[in-house]
Amino acid sequence: MPADKMPSDHLRGDPLSAPVILASGSETRARLLRDVGIKFSVAPAGVDEAMVKESLQGEGASASDAAAALAELKANRGSQRDPTALVIGADQILECDGVWYDKPENRQTAKNQLRDLAGKTHRLWTTAAVAKGGSMIWHHNVCASLTMRMFSPEFLDAYVERLGDNILKTVGGYELEGEGLQLFEKVEGDYFGILGLPMLELISFLREHQVIEI
Repeated sequence: MPADKMPSDHLRGDPLSAPVILASGSETRARLLRDVGIKFSVAPAGVDEAMVKESLQGEGASASDAAAALAELKANRGSQRDPTALVIGADQILECDGVWYDKPENRQTAKNQLRDLAGKTHRLWTTAAVAKGGSMIWHHNVCASLTMRMFSPEFLDAYVERLGDNILKTVGGYELEGEGLQLFEKVEGDYFGILGLPMLELISFLREHQVIEI
């Protein structure tokens, strides 16, 4: 049975009774939830993502599988801390020519990543997962295809300078909702998924489980 169709009778009860926790420190994900009126608290799961990714790559996992595994790990860990809550975990992995890209460590790393991606089409895998009481009850995985244009070294230098340290907050070093859109010539896929959460599917799940009003 697909995870996003998992039975969840144990969730049903008093409307709007289950607290929601976002197990992520992402400001963008928090903003997406706030903007649609979802009440939640933030408690990052504290997962060593680099170690988990390295292990998964060593096992031959795909980028899609790795994004799902990390999202579920974050959700499960958060739900073990508070078994009464619906805990949202999420993760993204950018894959281009077989290489996985993470959030850049510094501005120079961001420049290097953007140079690597320029003129190519890459895929961005995004998974959101929800756990309650230490059990996975839902997940949804989406993939976007993004084609980055070629740009001059001068444009890249100025772009990175304008974004400053904000460029370190996004996988691949771009902000599609802002100036980062200038980097692209074609974008295919769920816009909200690219930003970090498949919002329509997540809202539907939360509505089904009476976290938000029907």
